[in-house]
Amino acid sequence: MSPVRRVVSIVPSLTEAVAETAPGLLVGVTAWCTHPADLDVERVGGTKNPDVERIIELRPDVVVGNAEENRAADVEALRAAGVPVWMTDIRTVGGALESLRRMLTEACGLDAPAWLDDAARAWDFPPPAGRVRAVVPIWRRPWMVVGRDTFTGDVLARLGVDNLYAAHAERYPKIPLDEIVAARPELVVLPDEPYRFAADDGPECFPGTPCALVNGRLLTWYGPSLVAAPRALAEQLDVL
Repeated sequence: MSPVRRVVSIVPSLTEAVAETAPGLLVGVTAWCTHPADLDVERVGGTKNPDVERIIELRPDVVVGNAEENRAADVEALRAAGVPVWMTDIRTVGGALESLRRMLTEACGLDAPAWLDDAARAWDFPPPAGRVRAVVPIWRRPWMVVGRDTFTGDVLARLGVDNLYAAHAERYPKIPLDEIVAARPELVVLPDEPYRFAADDGPECFPGTPCALVNGRLLTWYGPSLVAAPRALAEQLDVL
């Protein structure tokens, strides 16, 4: 196998993982790749609308992506052009740690980074005895919430927060606000991405119900942020 020298990432979480491990490998990332803040490489569109032609022109040894974040049509177009694409499918914390390890060592030809071991230790704690029933909106106009089988749901479950819509047929269902309120959550978790909920934009819709404004990157990104996520989220959620 030839050494990997040029990597394009079309997922912000994966960009951060590669940049933290071997920043010199990245030659292209999406416009939404905000970490690390000083990353100075070419931008190749978004996760849902990457500039496929420009990615091909960059001659990457591998493109790293994610089944949830990226469209199958874009992945197929890259592969049809002869570009190797390594796809992840991450839905749990444990799955994230294992998938990232394989991506970095097998797809990128790197040694497993120390931060992966640090993240594994950070998440190695017994489930909290106390549980709270919560809803996790990710958008409004229309309202959308976290549903079944998601990385975010697993993160919260490990912290003692049970998603009211974990059994929904869809992973990110549209639920009218009156139905969310009628479900009587004990907590509303409001992240600052993808919709930027804030103190004056979101909590007013749930009078009488505690609302926790949380860092969306810590709740939804899988990568180096996993090291700090459990403690920081526990403080923001006021659990553990």
